[in-house]
Amino acid sequence: MSQTLTSSRAGLGYSALLAIGMIIVVGSALGFQHIGGYIPCALCLEQRQPYYYGIPVAIVAALTAVLRLPSWITRTLLAIAGLMMVVGGGIAVYHAGVEWHFWAGPTTCSTSASSMTQNAGDLLNELSTIKGPSCTEAALRVLGISMAGWNVVASVILAAIAFVGVKKAA
Repeated sequence: MSQTLTSSRAGLGYSALLAIGMIIVVGSALGFQHIGGYIPCALCLEQRQPYYYGIPVAIVAALTAVLRLPSWITRTLLAIAGLMMVVGGGIAVYHAGVEWHFWAGPTTCSTSASSMTQNAGDLLNELSTIKGPSCTEAALRVLGISMAGWNVVASVILAAIAFVGVKKAA
């Protein structure tokens, strides 16, 4: 098997794994929000941004491998997606630190996103009384780790997948 085909398969595999992993992570967060009723704070929403931008980059990286474009294109896109996961992990570390009161959170540490009424007559009243959650309190902890903490773990794993893919797709 030629080196080009091998690197193309590696690029496709790592790009697809990265895209699927990112979709699962951000999809889980959206599921907790829309199905579970957990209202995200401002930092929770900020942590999603690298995923929203990274998923299309990982998909395009997979397409470049399928189309057998030069491997440097796939590797560059994987590196960009990996850097996005490093940034996302940094935001998650910051958020987890805010939750554990290691440092102060942003002054705009709440969101207006909430479960609003379906009754139009109550809408104005709810807009003035409902406050978003604070970034300093974890809405949910699993095995003692908040969702922000789990995002650190996921971001590190996804960044590792991307950077290993950069090396293997060479």
